[in-house]
Amino acid sequence: MPAEILLIDDEAPLRRLLGTTLAEAGYRVRTAATGSAGLQELAQAKPDAIILDMGLPDLPGLEVLREIRAQSDLPVLILSVFGQEGSKVAGLDAGADDYLIKPFGNHELLARLRVLLRRKLSPREEPLVRFGDIEVDVVRRKVTRGGHPVKLTALEYGLLQLFLRHRDMALTHRQILRELWGPKAEDRTHYLRIYVMRLRRKLEGEGGGFSHFQAESGIGYRFVTEP
Repeated sequence: MPAEILLIDDEAPLRRLLGTTLAEAGYRVRTAATGSAGLQELAQAKPDAIILDMGLPDLPGLEVLREIRAQSDLPVLILSVFGQEGSKVAGLDAGADDYLIKPFGNHELLARLRVLLRRKLSPREEPLVRFGDIEVDVVRRKVTRGGHPVKLTALEYGLLQLFLRHRDMALTHRQILRELWGPKAEDRTHYLRIYVMRLRRKLEGEGGGFSHFQAESGIGYRFVTEP
C-alpha cells in the first residue's frame, strides 16, 4: 500500500500543489489547513510521515510539533520561510527530522521525503556502511579508507556513528553536542567544529572538493553519502 502523507499547511495554493505532487509520486495524501485540524487528522488516521508548516494561523508550529512528538515518532519534515533560521533550529531541536525552506522545488521535497520514509521502514543500523572509499564496520568498530585502517578516537567514532544513523538529514549543533558531550555542552560549538574538521581530514584528506560532512549555515551539519 502506498505511504500516506499528512500535509499541514495554511496556504491553500501550496496545499493543492503539494497534494498533486505527492499524489503523482504515488503517495496517498491527507491535508489540514490549521494545526488543530492536523492534530485531529493524526488522531484519526495513521500517516507514514508528516509535512508541517511552521507558520500556522491557530497554533505555533513548535506547539503542533511537540504534540505530534507526544503521540508518535513519525518522520516530520518542517517547512520554513527563508530567513527563519531560529524556527528551523528550534523545530529540529524539538524533534523534526528535516526541513525545507520556502520556496523549494518538488524534486527536493520528494527526495527528502524518500529519505525519511526509508529511515522509518529500515530503522536498524546497517552492519557495514560504505561511502566514497570509506568503509565502516559497525559491528567491529573498524574504519578503513581505500582499504587502509583509519584510527579514530572514541569521540571521533561516536560522531561518525551519529552521522551515519542520521545520514542525509540535518542535525543541529545542539543535538550533536547533547548526544556526544551531554546537555551542559550544548553551546560549545567550537568542540564540534574541531571534531568535524578532524573527521574530514582523516576520512577525506586535504584535497578539498566534495565533502560528505556538509555544514548547514547557522544550523549544524548534514552527512551525505553521495554528491
